[in-house]
Amino acid sequence: MAKYNVAIVGATGMVGQEFIKILQERKFPMNSIQLFASDRSAGKKLFVNHDQVEVKETSVHSFKGVDIAFFSAGGEASHYFAPIAAKAGAVVIDNSAAWRMDPTVPLVVPEVNPDDAKMHHGIIANPNCSTIQMVVALNPLHKVNPIKRIIVDTYQSVSGTGTAAMEELSAQARSVLDNRAVVPHVYPHQIAFNLLPEIDVFLDNGYTKEEWKMVQETRKIMHAPDIAISATCVRVPVYIGHSEAVHVEFTRRMSPEEVRGILAESPGVKLQDDTSVGLYPQPWVAAGQDDVFVGRIREDASHPNGLAMWVVADNIRKGAALNAVQIAETMAEKGWL
Repeated sequence: MAKYNVAIVGATGMVGQEFIKILQERKFPMNSIQLFASDRSAGKKLFVNHDQVEVKETSVHSFKGVDIAFFSAGGEASHYFAPIAAKAGAVVIDNSAAWRMDPTVPLVVPEVNPDDAKMHHGIIANPNCSTIQMVVALNPLHKVNPIKRIIVDTYQSVSGTGTAAMEELSAQARSVLDNRAVVPHVYPHQIAFNLLPEIDVFLDNGYTKEEWKMVQETRKIMHAPDIAISATCVRVPVYIGHSEAVHVEFTRRMSPEEVRGILAESPGVKLQDDTSVGLYPQPWVAAGQDDVFVGRIREDASHPNGLAMWVVADNIRKGAALNAVQIAETMAEKGWL
């Protein structure tokens, strides 16, 4: 089997470290690995396969001889360095929003549209975390019974914002329990024991950027430009794992039993749907797991062709690092690298 020279840009961040962990766990065929980050993190050493690897500052010269470059360093860094890496011969798999809606860049979830990866011109985009888990759950159903409309409400953990947000949640929770004042820094309002229906900036249409990502990305990934989609994205005081209440209108009526049968055979999906024993997906259980968990499948009482379901996944794993590694695995298996 071929082995590849791998680079990780943003290696010291939460997703960057998850890249390292998953590449090791899944025994991705690496000939070498280089770790890059900003000048603030240069010089740090991280363990990869029991060896210490020094983190270097990302530069225009970083990508010589690199076959695959995983990026998770933010949109600005991706805008600048991804084309440089691609020109040097690397296939870039980028976790930021920088390239997702570029018509020349594939936006890929391997369980949904793996063949799109073949159409890359050096850069492949990794979708938004909340979009990934929803399309993994919905695309198998869409192939059998085309979806006409989706209404989704997300309950997104603070790890989606990064380590500082997780630390802020812990600090605020302690302050609240000790009856001390809370001063928010990462979020515009207190997140401990609270919900914030504001993820990313508000747009002129009243939606947030996060909500609009779900609309646009879902249509692109599923090759379904006509699906009507409305999203409300909420930040919740949970450390790891995004949850979604998804209401779907299909072309024809579809029973919960039929849906369970399809999803039970779908890659990347794990059913947890037995309310008689309180079995349903929870972010606490999904954390650290690869699958997208689906439960609470039931008829939508408001529409004869509608269904409602509850979808949960680890946003750092399947919602970011794992999906990117799966893209690389798919390309390696099919000989597209």
